[in-house]
Parts: sequence; structure tokens; C-alpha cells
Amino acid sequence: MRKWTISVMLILLVFLTPQIAYSMHIMEGFLPLKWCVFWYGVSLPFVVAGLFSINKKVKENPKIKMLLGFAGAFAFVLSALKIPSVTGSCSHPTGVGLGAILFGPLTMSVLGLIVLLFQALLLAHGGITTLGANTFSMAIVGPIASYYIFKWIKKAGGQNWLAVFLAAFIGDLLTYVTTSFQLALAFPAEVGGFTASFLKFMGIFAVTQVPLAISEGILTVIVINMLLTYSKEEFIELNVIEKEEVVR
Repeated sequence: MRKWTISVMLILLVFLTPQIAYSMHIMEGFLPLKWCVFWYGVSLPFVVAGLFSINKKVKENPKIKMLLGFAGAFAFVLSALKIPSVTGSCSHPTGVGLGAILFGPLTMSVLGLIVLLFQALLLAHGGITTLGANTFSMAIVGPIASYYIFKWIKKAGGQNWLAVFLAAFIGDLLTYVTTSFQLALAFPAEVGGFTASFLKFMGIFAVTQVPLAISEGILTVIVINMLLTYSKEEFIELNVIEKEEVVR
């Protein structure tokens, strides 16, 4: 019953993916070569550590394979939903908060890289030269923020639903802050330099991204509740909830 329900959810998520999408990831060939190499170098250690993390988690608990697949599919579908923003740019949810909450940020660095690679090859979202930069913003910074926000709120005594919502919300927003940072580093403004460029890129994304981040937070709470119905045992083993705790 558990596997059947999650499989149905995966199928529904796939069918909800739009046929026409507008790319927001930093596109192929957009960044200068030195920055492409730099972001690949920064992202690589996280991905390598993530591979070891996944291997360890699966060996300790083979039952989490289905949840790993679901977390990857969730990020793939949400980050493929493009919504036109101002000045011809686009925004989208990231979907990385769910995987970060369940498995930690290192695991999500690998899942996020796979998601971004498939999107670059199959959907023309992002690119291979900019894969390192996109991985750092969406698959590293976003999950790290989501994971620690979730843990901090839980440690402070906050309710699970609030921890999940804020983790997904802030993880989404910080992905875009990081993308703005990357673009500002590569393309400082003639007047005002890095700071002016950073504020400009932040302004481009802010209009649509704040409501999207709120929506992603709410959706992540709903999905966590649905998964908890059928995977409570796995949630306890992953230290997402305590034995008698239920996401509300």
C-alpha cells in the first residue's frame, strides 16, 4: 500500500509538469569560463561527500530508496515549473527543502546535481558549463539552509509544520540570493560595481520569488504529512520526527 501510494504521487507529479517551460537557471554559455570552473571546483567536494552520505544511509536502511527517489522527483518537477518574472526572466520553486529535511544537505547535493543535469540535457534548462554554479545555488546552499533552519526550529521547540514550512521557504529564497550573488560577481555594474549588480538581480527575482517560496513551503508541509502517513517508521529512523511526534 505504501509503495503504491508513493508511486501514484510520482506519476501525478510528472503529469503536472508543463509542456512549455521557461528557463531560469543560469543558461549555457552565460558565465565567463573562469567562473564556470570556479563554481565546479566549489561544488565538487559537496557532491563527493554526498555520494558517501547516500551510500552510508542506504546501507544502514535500504528501505529509504523509495523516499530518495521521491525527493529527487519532487525537486525535478518543482524546479521545472517556470513562471515568467520581470524583465523577461523567470522564477521557479526549487523543491530541495524536502530532500534536505529527510536526508540532510549532502545527500541533496547529489540529487540536485542529477536533477539539474537532466534538466540541462533534456529540457534545455541551465547548461553543462553552468552546471557547477547552478548546483551550488540550488543543490548546496538551498539544502544547507533548509536543513539547519529545520533543525534549529525543532531544537527551539517549534512545531514540525512550522519547521518544515520555514525550511522550504528560506531554502528557496536563499537559492535565488545565491544566484544573484553569482551573477553579480560575474557581471558587476559599471556604476556601483558588485553591490549595484547584486541589488539589481535580487530585484528581478524578488517580485515573483517571495510568493513562490511561500507556496513551496506550504506544499512541502502537505507532502511531508502525506509521506508521514505511510512512512512514519522511516521518518523516525531518519531523525525527522521523534517516536510519538506527528507533523501537523
